[in-house]
Amino acid sequence: MSDLNQCQFIGRLGKDPETRYLPDGKAVTGIVIACGEKWKDKNGEQQENTEWVNCTAFGRLAEIISEYLNKGSQVYVSGKMKTDKYTDKSGVEKYSTKVIINQMQMLGSRSDSQQQPAPQPPAPRQGAGDPFDDDIPF
Repeated sequence: MSDLNQCQFIGRLGKDPETRYLPDGKAVTGIVIACGEKWKDKNGEQQENTEWVNCTAFGRLAEIISEYLNKGSQVYVSGKMKTDKYTDKSGVEKYSTKVIINQMQMLGSRSDSQQQPAPQPPAPRQGAGDPFDDDIPF
């Protein structure tokens, strides 16, 4: 049996997606998701905490995220956790952990994320000789 590196989060974007392009033209988009939780402590007082999750997407998924999501958008992401090691300007080694997104689902309504009305379905055709004009009981 092999190991499993799988993360899933539902939250809201804390800021607009940031997209850049690699030399080969491949898109890379970074987002930060706020995942909040609320609970009552042993004294019955309401407590809350927000975890900020750094995420990165590549290719077409990166372009979709950049095009359709913005600050406040609710989203589900799934992917693998990756930790990078780097040296800061003062020579100190540091670590950065992020989720490499391989699946994303936009949640909430479109108007929640883009302040635009949801598209309306097309009006039904009237008497256009449609072969499916029968009175079907379902």
